[in-house]
Amino acid sequence: MQPELRTIRTGTPGATQGIALQQQKVLRNTYMLLALTLIPTAIGAAIGTNIDLGFMRTSPMLSFVLILAVFYGWIYAIERNKESSVGVLLLLGFTLFLGILLGPLLHRTLGFKNGTELVMMAAGGTAAVFFVMAGIASNTKRNFSGLTSFLAVGAVVLMLGVVASMFVQSPVLYLVILGAFVLFSSLMIMWQVNRIVQGGETNYVSATLTLYISIYNLFSALLQLLGLGGRD
Repeated sequence: MQPELRTIRTGTPGATQGIALQQQKVLRNTYMLLALTLIPTAIGAAIGTNIDLGFMRTSPMLSFVLILAVFYGWIYAIERNKESSVGVLLLLGFTLFLGILLGPLLHRTLGFKNGTELVMMAAGGTAAVFFVMAGIASNTKRNFSGLTSFLAVGAVVLMLGVVASMFVQSPVLYLVILGAFVLFSSLMIMWQVNRIVQGGETNYVSATLTLYISIYNLFSALLQLLGLGGRD
């Protein structure tokens, strides 16, 4: 029994170190892929600002449903292929698609006198929130898995709020939804990074997908808020 006990004792630190290295690898790959997704997003945004997507306004509800179907269908395809290079390619295509959808908002904002400044402020604010929330999630020993149910409910409530805003043209509701997106996206960033650090997420494609959508929504919400309050 003694040799076995010694083997277990010496093996435990090695196993712990192996798990830590695996978590660091997932986090590193996630950040690298997340940085890579900015390239197709920028390309898509450039395309979106130079094409007319006005046809979507003629039937906003139909456009919303179609975009939602493509959005979740694409996410499903990414998750089904997350263990292969196909998942990475699908993710990059997904970010190109969302970049195109971001085009009209950028085009409208850049039409203001201080439009470029507003875009830079939104980008800077998004980066600041990301680094703060990721820093908190990486440097605490606390496990934020308790937020899972809260975030799941929050996602449903936000979706219902977006649908409601299409029928109720209320500036107050619009502002509340934008503020909720900023808070929700910030918490999602902290939750996902903490999940990687704690070993709850072992696939960097899935992790990148969650972080990208959170950053995208955060930037979009901040840009709209700044556009409402900071237009010249």
